Amino acid sequence: MPAQVLLDQPLTPEQVVAVARGAELQLSGAAVQRIRYARQIVEGLVAGNVRGYGINTGVGALCDMIISPEDQSALSRNILFSHACGVGEPLEAEAVRAIMATQINNFAHGKSGVSFEAVEILLALLNGGVTPVVPSRGSVGYLTHTAAIGLLVIGAGEALCGGERISGAAALERLGLAPRVLGAKEGLSLVNGTVCGTGLAVLAHARMRDLADWADAAGAFTYEVLARQSATFEGSVQTFRDTKGVRTTAGNMKGWLEGRSAPSAAALSTQDPLSLRAIPQVHGAVRDELDQIGEILAQELRYVSDNPAVAGTPEAPEVYSQANAVGAAIGFAGDRIAMIAAQLGAIAERRIDRLVNPLVSGLPAFLAADGGRSSGFMIAQYTAAGLKGENRMLAVPASLAGGITSALQEDMLTHATPAAEKSLRIILNARMILAIELLCGAQARDLQGHSGGAPRLRRIYQLIRDQVPVYADDRPLSQDMERISAALRMPPPAFSAC
Repeated sequence: MPAQVLLDQPLTPEQVVAVARGAELQLSGAAVQRIRYARQIVEGLVAGNVRGYGINTGVGALCDMIISPEDQSALSRNILFSHACGVGEPLEAEAVRAIMATQINNFAHGKSGVSFEAVEILLALLNGGVTPVVPSRGSVGYLTHTAAIGLLVIGAGEALCGGERISGAAALERLGLAPRVLGAKEGLSLVNGTVCGTGLAVLAHARMRDLADWADAAGAFTYEVLARQSATFEGSVQTFRDTKGVRTTAGNMKGWLEGRSAPSAAALSTQDPLSLRAIPQVHGAVRDELDQIGEILAQELRYVSDNPAVAGTPEAPEVYSQANAVGAAIGFAGDRIAMIAAQLGAIAERRIDRLVNPLVSGLPAFLAADGGRSSGFMIAQYTAAGLKGENRMLAVPASLAGGITSALQEDMLTHATPAAEKSLRIILNARMILAIELLCGAQARDLQGHSGGAPRLRRIYQLIRDQVPVYADDRPLSQDMERISAALRMPPPAFSAC
């Protein structure tokens, strides 16, 4: 049985990630009560003919058009169809599940007014392993992704189930559920909020945490081969730049390198190049950024991100048309994740170049066992440089893109979802760059005739060689790169900070 996450108080980022990776999500009795009570408030608004955006009015620039009670259900249904206009390849299942967990968390605040019956369908999809097909492109904020998810609530759209792509109606049938006939505001609630950007940013943040550990391991793996300086990771932590992130990375580096044979006196250098000696300062700054971003994500999960939000009582209902669905904080967070992921890949690419470059490495040119007839890792470094360049382009802040939609009604945009989504792509590229670095480090050791002196790094070497043999220009190198990149989805072996 998969692990379970209980939603009583707002979810933490770690709980969202657990659900994204397969844990079941359950609602406490108190959460269910909050959802039901908010629905009663919406019904009170309808009964009292209190004007509320998207309840008894149109949406966007149509916000002043009054919708009669008999048309409010149709409005909810129409919102899902008209807003489901995303394009491009579907989001991966983990990303969709992160969005859905974040969406249900938002409803559980008790300020949205969606029915519990609709939330039950979303929970059944999550816990039944049914993933809505959500196109990844075309969002300036949040609407298109959540509309694709919301379609399944009414038995429309498409889903993936056991690797099979099926209709939304078939998905509900497999779960023994009937499509929901939506009431007032439900369509708007199902597409609303910062949940897309938040869910994707939470997932990107978790992946960056894992990648930072691998970056330290890969940096140490290269350092052992190339470094000619002693005491690189001592004073920078204890005396001169004592941040938590720098301290953690420097400790990790010393831990990975424990037992390493020191360079001979003749080989010692006064100062190694920055890509080697600045690992604590760069990787550590990434870790410090991640700590700050994590606080922002936790805060976003604690806050209501619906517009309008409802309050009061069913007898004295209140509705607030504000801007809680504007995800400026998430846009900034997504852009920061993108930037630091790009930097993590950039410094790794420089280390790769030093490993393959005979002008500085002291190793056979391009790590080829038969130089001249074989190119070795020459073009693998090109690939790393290409990915680094792509990351630089993707790291341009999405939150500054601006734009005007809905006939000037929505005349500024924060692009939270695109910021978070592109950070996931940058992380994928950075992971591949680190995979190339590890392959180069293993090849360097084989050409030197040993697998390394530090015991922990020998385990890294063995992990790589369990996946791929020594390279001799005898197969497409891309296959090796893909295998090692896939292995980096798991934490480094026996990782332990000093």
